[in-house]
Formats: sequence, structure tokens, C-alpha cells
Amino acid sequence: MPRSISESMVPSSLKRSILIALLTLWAVTTHAVADGLQDNDPEKVRRIPKLGIKVSTEQRRMLEAGMTRLARSVAKLRQSEDQRTLLLLPDVEIFHRAVSDALGYQEFFAAREIQAAVRLLETGQKRADDLATGKAPWTVSTGLVVRGYVSKIDGSVQPYGVVIPETYDRNSVLPYRLDVWFHGRGETLSEVNFLTQRQRQAGTFTPRDGIVLHPYGRYSNANKFAGEIDVLEAVAAVKRHYLIDDERVSVRGFSMGGASTWQLAVHYPTRWVAANPGAGFSETPLFLRSFQQETLTPPWYEERLWRMHDCNLWARNLGLCPTVAYSGELDRQKQAADVMAYALTAEGIQLTHVIGPGTAHKYHPAARDEVERRVTALARRGRRRVPNTIRFVTYTLRYNEAGWITVNGLLEHWERASVNATLDRSNAKIEIITENIDAVSVHFDPGDYPFDPQKPLRILINGQEQLAVQPNSDLSYFASYVNAGDWTLGGHSNDQLRKRSGLQGPIDDALMDSFIFVRPTGPATHPRVAGWARSELDRAIEHWRRHFRGHARVVNDVDITDDQIANSNLILWGEPSSNSIWNRIQADLPIQHVGKDLIVPGRGKFPAELHAPILIYPNPLNADRYVVINSSFTFREYSYLNNARQTAKLPDWAIVDLRTPPGTQWPGKIVDAGFFDETWRVKRER
Repeated sequence: MPRSISESMVPSSLKRSILIALLTLWAVTTHAVADGLQDNDPEKVRRIPKLGIKVSTEQRRMLEAGMTRLARSVAKLRQSEDQRTLLLLPDVEIFHRAVSDALGYQEFFAAREIQAAVRLLETGQKRADDLATGKAPWTVSTGLVVRGYVSKIDGSVQPYGVVIPETYDRNSVLPYRLDVWFHGRGETLSEVNFLTQRQRQAGTFTPRDGIVLHPYGRYSNANKFAGEIDVLEAVAAVKRHYLIDDERVSVRGFSMGGASTWQLAVHYPTRWVAANPGAGFSETPLFLRSFQQETLTPPWYEERLWRMHDCNLWARNLGLCPTVAYSGELDRQKQAADVMAYALTAEGIQLTHVIGPGTAHKYHPAARDEVERRVTALARRGRRRVPNTIRFVTYTLRYNEAGWITVNGLLEHWERASVNATLDRSNAKIEIITENIDAVSVHFDPGDYPFDPQKPLRILINGQEQLAVQPNSDLSYFASYVNAGDWTLGGHSNDQLRKRSGLQGPIDDALMDSFIFVRPTGPATHPRVAGWARSELDRAIEHWRRHFRGHARVVNDVDITDDQIANSNLILWGEPSSNSIWNRIQADLPIQHVGKDLIVPGRGKFPAELHAPILIYPNPLNADRYVVINSSFTFREYSYLNNARQTAKLPDWAIVDLRTPPGTQWPGKIVDAGFFDETWRVKRER
């Protein structure tokens, strides 16, 4: 049997700083030979995905004929008034979109993929024909099934695969375990290849009495940003179609999928019954230094934004998510679990780390069995719905919930915030200790109230006793508290803008929900700015599809509707003179065009003919949605080369000097940048 590390890897008395120092030394002295040094030059960045092979005229005609027929069938089905037909339509559309994109963007990477595309079109047409007659046999199939859903982010249809056990009974009164498995890095993993793979390969783990979900994750991003939302949307889609036990959903993966697992586990620790990361990476700086041999010199704001995805900083949260890590003994990516083991030791937690002896970057058979035994045992027990103790850490309100505690306000974003909350069931008491938090709520779902409802409840926050509300008759409970000098029952006033969950930045956050690129149609004031904005918009459209595998919705400024303002984040391009939406809200934005200058309060002014602003801010036309100026997601081509580089590069605002052309890392020269404070005002200091 492979050995399982459960003992501390360093003495528990060591301080966090010593642990990190030792780990840094380990990182820079391990692996004398780097992996892919050619990918460390921002001036010589290879294209990802690479351009595929040429398709012959005859092959193109064959594919276009199949696509045309399927598109007609889809259009006819879309006119149906039957809700079931419309619900299942994405299960058909995934095939058309996969082939259409591969053909349209030259993403057939091998000759065999063209024949695979023919088969996908045949499968899609068969489904369309069945659906037209009220049948949908794939919905009751066992084994390997591919399906789709429509994403809220951009309205694109996204594919996913499921493995349905032969024992599945859709009439069962007992719901099924769900394992979410994240795939590894695949630079040629187009939709065609993903759908083909998911109809042929069951995967590493196929529990006999459980369903396995394989999200596409919007290609190769380690399930960050839109890839993260893909996971949540795919899980929701599976729950719509199959009997899933909410208490037995786990996250698992290997290589890049292991990195995905660390991310989803630390950020949503009480959603999962277990996490099973294998290999991959768990943070940015140490991994790139050791694995890529890259010399890192980030600007201060980029380094601060690493805190969003450096899982070792969030290790405390794994006390709420049982974790079984796996590594091959000889695998360089064992570094990810070693990093997390150090961080967990500092939190008083010993990582269960199953190691495949003499094994490089793959699962050892005996280790695989041991991992599955442990994960199955955790799934059998089920998720802890109401843990007695919650020790939770966050750096942003994007990730603000653990069990029955929600953090509603921070004193300062991107600094460590923590909450320790304990239930005293026998004495009907809740004690909460917070750091860097100024608003918090306590909530229990129906039936989960853990106390005798006839007893008065006591709530203490940082030693101050609070007024508690009465539980509801369905044994649910909700109470919010805010610190306005002293903790009191209630929340922040709605009279002032504040950062809150889903409205806290940074710029990349706007592309994790419904968004629209708003193209300017008016006359430009500054030709250099207009040309840069036009080029960056074209690039944003191309790279949203290339890297996040969607088709961005682009609407002219004069055509934006009230419904779009109400339901989408608006990403405005150009200048106030050329973009009518920007012109409408200019007076309410924190960075102003005044005469010939851009004015950043407390930071200075910049000639508007040579500089462009980038920022994210609550939309003055709808404070529940963002407005973004002149930016899509902020990492660029250089970051595509290694998933650990794919982090937010710009904070809440930035000023770009356009005399430096855009490159593979930046949209120009960033001459100033920073974060807004908790009330969306420019900070005077870094």
C-alpha cells in the first residue's frame, strides 16, 4: 500500500514566517532543470491554442452541409412551446457549436479530428430528430453521456460530460453521490476533442453508485475566473437532470485538475463533502520559481492580487473540507501538496497525502485504490451541514461564506480577514471572533437551527453580547450584524456605496457574470486613444473566444437597453465623447476627464491624448452591476503558457500610457494603478 503522510512535515511550533522561508529555500534549490524555459520570454510567446491543420475544400463542404442541416433543426426546435424541448436544446447545440468553432477558427489539430467532427454532427442531428418527436434517449442513458447548458456569462452553450452508473435509477428515492472531476491541461482540447474524449474515456475514478461530472471548464485555465463559474453552472445543470445528493458532492482532479481542486476547495469549503487534489499547483510564486525557473518581478498590485488564488494563504478553510491529496513520489508537481502541507501545519491541520511510490506524473494503481477508499468513506458519511466550529479566512468578498457564517463587509480588501465561530449547543450560545471584518451574518437553513427553539439564544461578537432574533417556525434563522464603532444588529446603510459580495472588484470579476462589450459609435476626441481602444476591443472579442471559449456579446452604445443595464455588467470602450453610455455616467465615476487631462483624485493628472483609463466601478445606472472601462480579463498571452500565471494582473483601476504599444503582458505602460477603498474611493496610498 502506498504510504499516507499524516504526520506533521515540520514542527507545529514554527511560526508561519519560518515555514514560508523554508519553503521558499526549497523552491529555489529544487529542480535544477526547468520545464519549458522557452516559455519564459514575453517577447517570444507561442500561440495557444496553436493554429490547426488546413481543411480541404471537400472536407469543408461536407462539414458545412452537416452544420447547415443541424442548424436548421435547432432553429425549428427553438420555436417550440414545449419547455422540456427548450430545456434539452443545449444537449443538441453543443455539437453544432463544437464543429462550427473548430472549422471557423482553424482548430482541427489532426486529420482524425475532422472525422470525429462528422460523427459529432451525426450525433447532434440524431438528438435533434429525436427531440422533434418528443424523445430524448440520451437523458436516460447510462455510461458516458455528453450534455450542455447555456452560460449566464455570455449566453454561449457550454459542454460537459457525465458518467452515469449502470445502477442509476431515476425513480429512486435516494439521491446519488456526485464526483466533479477536473481535467488536466490540454492545449488542443477544443470542444470537438473534449466531446469526443468524453464519449470514449470514463476517467480515473468511476464509483459504482455515483455519478461523475467532467466539466469542460472553458478550456485551459485551471477553473479560475469563467472556468470557475463553469463548474458551478455545470453542477447546477447536472442537478436539474439527475438525482444528486447535495450532501455528497466532491471535487477531484489531477495535474491542472489538481490545481482546480485546490481552488474550489479553499474558496467554497463547505459546499463539498471532500476534496481530492492530485499534482498541479496550489499557488503562483513558489510554483513558477521552482517548476518554471522564472524570475518574478511583479508590480505591487499584481503581487497583492496573488492572494486571490494562492491557496496556501487560504489553507485554514480546509478544516471545513476533508481533503485527500495525491502525488507521485517522483512527480515535480508534488510541490503543490508540499506547499499546502506546510501551510496546513501552521493552522494545526495535518494533510492526508497519499503518495504513489516510485511514480512520476500519474496515478499509481494501489494509491488510486487507497484514495478512492478514503473519498468513498467521506462520501458515505456526508457533508457536515452545521459544523460546531467555523474557522474561515478570506481576502475578498467574492469568497465570503462558510457554513452558517457569511462575511458581508471587510475593513480592507486583500488583507487577511478571519472569522472563528463556535456553537455551544447545550447553552444556546454562539461566539464569534473576527479580524478585518465589519459586517457578518448568521444563518441556518430550514431544519438546521441547532438549538432548542424554546431557549433564548445568546450571540457574542468579539466579546460583545448582541441582540438575537427568534428562530422561524421551520427552524431556519437569519441575523446580520455590523460594526459601526460597536457591533450591533443590522447591516451597512444603503445610502453609501460599499464593496459587497459580487460587487468588490477587481476588474476580472466583471467577467465572472453576465457581461456585454459596449462598442463606441460617436466621434473620438483623441485619435491615439480611439485607435488603442478599438484594437483592444477587437483583441478582447478574439481572446474571450480563444481562451474562455465563449462568444462575447457586443452591442453598440446607442443600442444598449434598460434590460441590459439591469442584468449585465457593461464593459465600455473608447472615450466619453465616443461612447454615449460612458458620457452619461462620466460625472459619477472616480476618474474624470477634465479638459485635456485625466484626473485621479489624490494621485495626479495625465494628458488625456496620451493616456487611457482602465477601471471597474458600480454602474451609476444600476448599482447592483459593474461598469468596466476599456478592459477585458487582465492576463494576456504570456500567461496562457502556464496556468499558474493566469491571475488577475490589474487591480480596480489603472492608467495606461499609450506611447508604449500593447504586448503579451500589458495593454501598454501602466503608469499608475491601485485599488478603491471599501467605499469605492481612490486610495491615497498603496
